[in-house]
Amino acid sequence: MMYLDQFTFPDGDREFGFFLDNVKRTCYDSYYPFQVLPGRGLERLDFDPITILYGGNGSGKSTLLNVIAEKAGIPRDSIYNKSNFFPDYVTMCGMELKTALPANSRIITSDDVFDYMLNIRNLNEGIDRKREELFGDYLEAKYSQFQLKSLADYEQLKRVNNARFKTQSRFVRSELMDNAREYSNGENAFRYFTEKIEEKGLYLLDEPENSLSPKRQLELMKFIEDSARFWQCQFIIATHSPFLLALREAKIYDLDENPVTVKRWTELENVRIYYDFFKGHQNEF
Repeated sequence: MMYLDQFTFPDGDREFGFFLDNVKRTCYDSYYPFQVLPGRGLERLDFDPITILYGGNGSGKSTLLNVIAEKAGIPRDSIYNKSNFFPDYVTMCGMELKTALPANSRIITSDDVFDYMLNIRNLNEGIDRKREELFGDYLEAKYSQFQLKSLADYEQLKRVNNARFKTQSRFVRSELMDNAREYSNGENAFRYFTEKIEEKGLYLLDEPENSLSPKRQLELMKFIEDSARFWQCQFIIATHSPFLLALREAKIYDLDENPVTVKRWTELENVRIYYDFFKGHQNEF
């Protein structure tokens, strides 16, 4: 499914004209996201159902995702710190839609996933503290000489009877929810993607491989392919993971090239490095 058809960025001349008109007698440490793309031959992105922005650190792939998300009005979970010139740059960009963006479209960044895992960790710590308290409550209730004196004591009576007829572990389980840490960090990260990605949506994923093991990356790869093929989703993904770069029928922009070009995943430097490494050690397998 296609929602976003193409996206255009200001060229070097338009950026220079903006500076002449708006940045006079003022000093700034950074003009970000200006001056990221000029000179690299990237003025337009044409999208497929799955489009990948590939490149190393500093290549601009995350910048492009955030600019697209801001222009399209796509929501996010974590706060994004915008520079002074970010709104001006976004205004100078253009986009063409195939059809209206679904309301459940979103950008998912590493910060979103890390915040999700941190919230689960904080929840677990609170559960652990409560569990320790319940161990003491069990012993106090089980061996207390409690007597019902008024209707206000009814809940305490039920608690005492609950303790007297159950083992300590069963009492604690009945009073306390299970720990969310049944899942590892990688499993929770994968669950975050499967919970946030719904049917019919445009999803911008910024380095989704972070916190995912190779096995989980392959599972995410299959989930993305199925979502694009069967559930009318469109994806724009910034990544350098060899597993995600192998997504079936994905269009890949190599941001490490100047000018930026579209390549097959097997032509990318990062993938070739992995290939050469494992080929050189194939006798050890």
